[in-house]
Amino acid sequence: MPLDAFVLALGSAFLHALWNLILGRERDPEAATAIALVTAVVLFAPLAIWRFDADPRVWPFIAVTSMLQLIYFAALATAYRHADVSVVYPIARGLAPVLVLLVGVTMLGTGASAGQAAGVCLVGLGVMLVRGIGSGHADGRGVGAAFGVAVASCIAAYTLVDKHGIEHASPVVYLELGMIPATIGYVGFLLLTEHGTARVRTAARPLPAAAGILSFVAYALVLAALVRASAAAVASVRETSVLIAAFLAAPLAGERVGPGRLSGAALVVAGVALIATG
Repeated sequence: MPLDAFVLALGSAFLHALWNLILGRERDPEAATAIALVTAVVLFAPLAIWRFDADPRVWPFIAVTSMLQLIYFAALATAYRHADVSVVYPIARGLAPVLVLLVGVTMLGTGASAGQAAGVCLVGLGVMLVRGIGSGHADGRGVGAAFGVAVASCIAAYTLVDKHGIEHASPVVYLELGMIPATIGYVGFLLLTEHGTARVRTAARPLPAAAGILSFVAYALVLAALVRASAAAVASVRETSVLIAAFLAAPLAGERVGPGRLSGAALVVAGVALIATG
């Protein structure tokens, strides 16, 4: 893997972990997510217009990925209200490639190597350590794990959709087109809830807005890395975000991250690397 591609993928991993930690430490993650989404969509709209390149065949994919992105952000924000980022994030990011692999094997007939099978086992063990073997629900781990699985399912689903949808539009345009309906739906629903307008107004601060910008920049860095290296290599490096989030959760979000949770995050990263390169 070229050094420049490695640096770009690692930078994307760091920024991805960072924007999740920013939203996870907010008092109202749902409202903060609304601010992040609106900021990102508005800020990157001029670039998407300038580089607009899409054919009509993209619209069915946009419709499906928008719905999945809406569910993804709703589940992610709700998860961060009830559980630590260092619990939700490794489960969500780790299980997603496992689910993609399982769909490929069971429904698409792609098959799986011994290395990928070993990767699935490592991810499973890592998730158990992150979740905490025999832990109760008092610290939110049970709820966090459940929402983590829901988020992972959304990631896996829109990954499979986007793999084909991106063939009909440039990446930035595809991302913007998919995020606009998701953002409108998310913010619209939140505003209709009790005190929704006040919640969004309170969350309208620089940090949530910065999280939205970081999410798009992280994606741009991945695109740049993919130009320079294989998708498998980039995916492997990018998943170090799981370990980065676990290490930064204590100093940045004030979470209690013990050796078990860190070890679990490390196993998740190793398992995803095997799945990506297997």
